[in-house]
Amino acid sequence: MKALELREKTTEELTELEGQLRDKLVRLSVAKATQRATNFAQFGALRRDIARIKTVLHERAHGIAGEA
Repeated sequence: MKALELREKTTEELTELEGQLRDKLVRLSVAKATQRATNFAQFGALRRDIARIKTVLHERAHGIAGEA
């Protein structure tokens, strides 16, 4: 997910998406603990997506303009 795509979404959509991604990360962690996970690259991708969402929300909260 690209930052430009995230900046087009509303704040409510971003917080909902962050919650969904965190839930997915927890389910993936459980799958890893029970040795059912096969694609460990998803962990990093999910964490990066969550970080991008948090960055966009932080920019909006502090009035910082992101990339045009």
